Amino acid sequence: MAINEDAPRDWDAGLAELLNGEQQTGNAGSHFDVALDEEPQPGGMPVALPDLAPGGKRRQVIPNVFRSLTALRAEAVRALGRCGHIVAFHLVRSPWYGVRATGYALRGIPVVIGRQLRWWWVNEARTLEQAAANADDGKMWATVHREGKNTRFFRFLVLAAEAAGLAFGINMLGTAPWWATAGAVAAGIGVLRHFGQPAGTAIVSPAVVGGRFRKLNPDIVVRAYYAAGLGHPDRPGQQIAFGSTMARDPSGTGSQVLIDLPYGKTFDDAIKAKGAIASGLDVSPNQVFISRDVTSHRRHVLFVADRDPLAIPAGRTPLLDGKVRDIWSPAPFGLDERGRKVGLLLMWISVLIGAQPRKGKTFSARALALYAAMDPYVKLLIVDGKMSADWDKFRLVAHRWVCGVVPNSRDNDPITHVLDMLREVKKHIETVNDFLAKLPVTECPEGKITRELSRKYEQLRVWVLVMEEFQNYFETDDQEVNREIAALLSFIKAVGPSAGVVMISASQKPSGVGAGDVSRLFNRFRDNHDVRFALKCGNRIVSEAILGGDAYAEGFDASTLPTGDNYRGVGILYGASDDTPVVRTYLADHTDAEKILTAARKHRVAAGTLSGYAAGEQITRDVRDVLADAVAMFHPGENGLSWQRLAERLAERIPEHYADITAETISAQLRALHVPSVNIKEDGRSPKGARLVEIQAAATRRDR
Repeated sequence: MAINEDAPRDWDAGLAELLNGEQQTGNAGSHFDVALDEEPQPGGMPVALPDLAPGGKRRQVIPNVFRSLTALRAEAVRALGRCGHIVAFHLVRSPWYGVRATGYALRGIPVVIGRQLRWWWVNEARTLEQAAANADDGKMWATVHREGKNTRFFRFLVLAAEAAGLAFGINMLGTAPWWATAGAVAAGIGVLRHFGQPAGTAIVSPAVVGGRFRKLNPDIVVRAYYAAGLGHPDRPGQQIAFGSTMARDPSGTGSQVLIDLPYGKTFDDAIKAKGAIASGLDVSPNQVFISRDVTSHRRHVLFVADRDPLAIPAGRTPLLDGKVRDIWSPAPFGLDERGRKVGLLLMWISVLIGAQPRKGKTFSARALALYAAMDPYVKLLIVDGKMSADWDKFRLVAHRWVCGVVPNSRDNDPITHVLDMLREVKKHIETVNDFLAKLPVTECPEGKITRELSRKYEQLRVWVLVMEEFQNYFETDDQEVNREIAALLSFIKAVGPSAGVVMISASQKPSGVGAGDVSRLFNRFRDNHDVRFALKCGNRIVSEAILGGDAYAEGFDASTLPTGDNYRGVGILYGASDDTPVVRTYLADHTDAEKILTAARKHRVAAGTLSGYAAGEQITRDVRDVLADAVAMFHPGENGLSWQRLAERLAERIPEHYADITAETISAQLRALHVPSVNIKEDGRSPKGARLVEIQAAATRRDR
């Protein structure tokens, strides 16, 4: 998984960073903080932070926003767009602003006149005269009275000159140019409005509404942790300590601080107390994120978002640009809780996606499949177990495409097609391993596929197998088919990634599937996925089935994810890296998917890599390989089959070639290929049959 720290930022913030060398936090003018509590005294014990990077972290000489023309252009477009919005907003409302200013100006006329009269009459002199009279000080009274008369006379002359000047100015406006008259009137309205506008009111409305968030400080954090039972202020050794100063997150979306719990308290305790910590901070649990710190099990990073980040959509998928992608690079998956880009490298892994219905499971799986489709050198195999329109457009590019579990006709049985497809994948894996073993060390030094080899040799193409509602293929009416599908999927999952076969499995029923060997193989197939993505689940048990028991022990429970339309596509990504982010996936609806797949088909046509179903090939078997077919009939753990059982399985599973096969016929055909007939232990009997190793040995001798 790749997380990109570059978040959209203001043009002026980036420029300030370039000029001043300071990292700007937040978007200038986009929010303001409000202290909802009284300013407390600093709390918590500071502790020494280990020197993990001697010399300190160096800041970038040139910020990322100025490092590429694309980023610079994007920032310029965004800044100009913001300015254009503000100008248009106020331009439309300017007549109303004029009406309000004129109204306040009219209200200001008597206010100004009243202030002028009070200034002229020197009301303070009367107070001094009364004080002198009360003190029976006639001399002081006479002095104050005389000075008051002189001041009133002087101020009367000032007011008279002011009135004469105002009258002269009004008279001159009659002959002045219109622009001078308009300017003078505007200035007069502006001055009078200042005196007539009530305090706390505004004429101009803000074009961008600012956000409001809680301003955190150490005492609020300490109070929250003590309230959550993670320490005690008065008990020795039970105080909460800070491993760093509290600061704004570099993304400008929240505040973070390094917390040291008391000795004996662990990161797991903090995870379990997350709800209580959120209550102590007086915020939503969706705004609180606790991350492990590698230096100590009692130390963690507390990040508190300004607002619920999970309710903010990640936006449309970047794949809409229609450009060619590379399966060897991370696929854009979404944004994490801090707004950083999350990418998922599909090579060498398998991905399990699970959720309740209508929570974004299919869209999440489809987003990864769309990325694979945009690489023209990837063979895409789609199996849609729920038979929906969500995967219909993948027929434009899919090498194999199977929909549903119910036969549409005698010649169109989805189960048969799934079996043929999985057998083809298994054979491809064996072919890849044989091909790699024959390559010289100079070309393949590590004995595995590389990007260059996958482009050079068609046999080494990357295959991506996507299975929607894969549990349906473990629960068909035929138990023999269930066992074979389960065995094939288990084999592909175990061996496929090393041969360049990527699996993306999606299910809303990740447990309680099948019985006996089928159930065991299903659980093994489910649990062996390298990366898990769990969206909203109904309960803890389902979440644990998707994410695994280790994830729940670490405090990750998809059943606690918020519900509502705003939270569709929000899930926990486990196993992709050391971090376990909560991801908001990019959106690609049905129209977007069709646009992307149309572009993907054009890329494949141009590269000459369109194959299979998308190229119009018929998914039927034209050549019978009795040795390979016989090997495919063996279930895991079976070392031998009687001729009778082998004939029955061949007739049932490959009827186009073995509908009329008998025990005697298959025995004769395999013995003709040097497979000996021996006694086989089967259901307490010892009938004649063939051993698996002998059939495989005959196939090896033939292929030499």
